[in-house]
Amino acid sequence: MTSRFSTLRRIPGGVWVIGFVSLLMDISSEMIHCLLPLFMATALGTPVVIIGLIEGLAEATALSVKVFSGVISDYIGKRKGLAVLGYGLGAISKPLFALASTSGMIFSARMIDRVGKGIRGAPRDALVADVTPPEIRGAAYGLRQTLDTMGAFLGPLLAVGLMLLWSNDFRAVYWVAVVPAFLAVALLFFGLREPRTPVVTVRTNPIKKENLKRLGADCWWVIALGGVFTLARFSEAFLVLRAQEVNISLALIPLVMVAMNVVYSLTAYPFGRLSDSISHRRLLQIGLLLLIAADLVLALSNSWQGIILGVALWGLHMGMTQGLLNAMIARTAPSDLRGTAFGFFSLLSGAGVLIASIGAGLLWDIWGSASTFFAGACLCVLTLILTRFTPEKASA
Repeated sequence: MTSRFSTLRRIPGGVWVIGFVSLLMDISSEMIHCLLPLFMATALGTPVVIIGLIEGLAEATALSVKVFSGVISDYIGKRKGLAVLGYGLGAISKPLFALASTSGMIFSARMIDRVGKGIRGAPRDALVADVTPPEIRGAAYGLRQTLDTMGAFLGPLLAVGLMLLWSNDFRAVYWVAVVPAFLAVALLFFGLREPRTPVVTVRTNPIKKENLKRLGADCWWVIALGGVFTLARFSEAFLVLRAQEVNISLALIPLVMVAMNVVYSLTAYPFGRLSDSISHRRLLQIGLLLLIAADLVLALSNSWQGIILGVALWGLHMGMTQGLLNAMIARTAPSDLRGTAFGFFSLLSGAGVLIASIGAGLLWDIWGSASTFFAGACLCVLTLILTRFTPEKASA
């Protein structure tokens, strides 16, 4: 216990600021996103395959844009400005959801929001590594993920309360979500100082051939593994739609995401700290086994208790693996190319989540929800096999 609190005290203040910025933005985003599949399906009459397409394109855009923001942050040696721009776009997008009357308007709002997420993601992740000693980076990423995920369950809780209070008024809830988004931008702008030492001393194009070679085989392997990994983990919108199938009250369906994110939040820091002292490969393999179990439970359950168990296992998997993959990139990438490494990692992950979400929507519409989760379990098995070849530097 003493060691745990000692590690927390060593985590730099900048990581805490980034974490609370993530918390506020996630409260805002999850107030909207936990209701969005239901809003589109019930209020706008959008088919599930189109919901999957919108979710896949939006998430893929966010992850793909990271490659450009990561490269730019490495080239200029500064991260904060790009992060502020990204969070600002996220905040600006929030009123558009409340005003939307068509699926096209929702798609536009999602794209603005996800472009903002893409711009801020790689510089933010690289900044955590820049300000944190190597021996506690797993703990630092775990802490940021914990605070981020606290927002991811506080947002749905607030959304549920407001939906009950305001008789399922989606748009009123969306207007409330605007407030924490702009608070996040203000906190980042006024509360975070970048390291005084420049991130790069010689400015060269990070995506020149010689620099891409400097990333090394170990780093490229982790980047590729991340792309395959996301094929097995489609959009969480399908968890919400699965809950709707077991006749959970409309206003209470967001509690499914609360259950997942409570587990995610409670486990992200402990597993991040654990990753500083044990094999990354072993932890990743255990996380994949948990995702297989989650997929099977969600495919086979016909009760709300089974759905809650499935999403809790999904949350445990997320807590074990999300910060871990970031720590693996930080371990294998040169310090002056971290933004670029995180960017390419997100680019391949974006392609994976796009394919996975479109495929999940098609399977759902053609063969039913169970087929979506069975397919996810099969892809997890493939990823599990690939982890056996993880390089020693990444798995140490």
